[in-house]
Amino acid sequence: MKYAHLTKLSVFSYEHENSESILEAFLRFFPFNLEGNKVLLKKSTAEGFNDRKITILEAMLLKTNLVNEFLENLLKNLSKEQKEQILMEAESRLDENLDFFIRFDKESWINDKKIELTDSGKCFQLKISI
Repeated sequence: MKYAHLTKLSVFSYEHENSESILEAFLRFFPFNLEGNKVLLKKSTAEGFNDRKITILEAMLLKTNLVNEFLENLLKNLSKEQKEQILMEAESRLDENLDFFIRFDKESWINDKKIELTDSGKCFQLKISI
C-alpha cells in the first residue's frame, strides 16, 4: 500500500546550536541508513537575522518502500493522543497542493528522544505529499 508520494524532512541548525546533535537527531527519524538507500542528505546554508549562518538539513524520500517504512516508524513513535490531535487538525495541516505538514519539537527530540508536536519554528518539519 502506498501511503504517500513523497516525504521531506527538514530542520534548521543555527550558529549557536550543536550541529552534530541536530544531525544525529535528524538521522534518528529514519529507520534505515540514508546513504545505503541512496537517499541524499542535502545541506544548504542561508543567512538569518544579523547575518547569522543557518544550515538547513533536508532529506526527501521518493521510493514507496522507504516512504512507508519511514511513516510506519513515525507512527510507532507517536502517542495515541498525538495521533488524535493530528487527525483533529488534519484540515489545517493540509495545503491546496495536498501536502500535509507536521512539526516536531527540536529540543525534545534532540535531548529526550521524544517526539512532541509543536507549532514553534524551532522544529523538525515534515512534509508528506499525499
